[in-house]
Amino acid sequence: MDYVRRNLYSHLTAKERDKLSYPARILMEQNRLKGDILDYGCGFGSDVNFIKENGLNIAGYDPHYFPEKPKQKFDTIICFYVLNVLMPEEQTKVLMDISNLLKPTGKAYFAVRRDLKQGGFRIHKLHKKPTYQCIVKLPYKTIFRNKNSEIYEYQHYTMLHKGKIDVSPFLQDNNYKEIIAESATSFSIYDKYPVNPGHALIIPKRKISNYFDLSFKEQNACNLMIDFVKNILIDKYKPDGFNIGINIRKSAGQTIDHVHIHLIPRYDNDVEDPTGGVRNVIPSKGNYLKNQ
Repeated sequence: MDYVRRNLYSHLTAKERDKLSYPARILMEQNRLKGDILDYGCGFGSDVNFIKENGLNIAGYDPHYFPEKPKQKFDTIICFYVLNVLMPEEQTKVLMDISNLLKPTGKAYFAVRRDLKQGGFRIHKLHKKPTYQCIVKLPYKTIFRNKNSEIYEYQHYTMLHKGKIDVSPFLQDNNYKEIIAESATSFSIYDKYPVNPGHALIIPKRKISNYFDLSFKEQNACNLMIDFVKNILIDKYKPDGFNIGINIRKSAGQTIDHVHIHLIPRYDNDVEDPTGGVRNVIPSKGNYLKNQ
């Protein structure tokens, strides 16, 4: 099953180039490569080298060829034809990772192929290994498209929609909400009134009140986000444990009519007796061992 969910040889699609890639040329011509730049999934790093020659400040990251993960945030992130060779869950992780590496006012550019008729595994002509190609469509603004490729522009969801209560009650004021991570269908921010340091919310982009009314795809996107954000919180806050909770309807404590999942870091001795965890939503029922 792991083989079905992953393209083990996605890195074999990397190419040596003797000139700047077509998407990079488009972005250069449109003056979109600004500030600190990251080429995410840079392969052998050809674009990184050519862009550096143009006097721009760019770094490259590729899990197979340049595996040192960047620590800083970037003004511009480019990701060319990476998503086309990844399975859906891997695509989601790339989108979340890039959103986390992008500065609040930054922009990311995703180039995807448009010349594919259908997805699936094929034997690589050179390496003779089964590599995967798929059709990718993103819910972002298109800045360029021809018959072979399309370039999408991405900005943080909370930056694009700040102040828009019709999009989400979490975005009703004009203050930027820090994005922890974002995928095509969900996003994560820090709770405005945290019960512990690092208290995060995972929110589907579709404005809906009841978690059980979400589609399976939306629920799965939230679960992937929980796992991704958990790793960020572990690195940043060093918690000793977690609580995960969803309030569904008023009788269960829901006060905001947009589904949100609480991911709460827990720390040794943050309460006198943590026994029972989420059972403490009804205080007398928390420590069931004492109630036996």
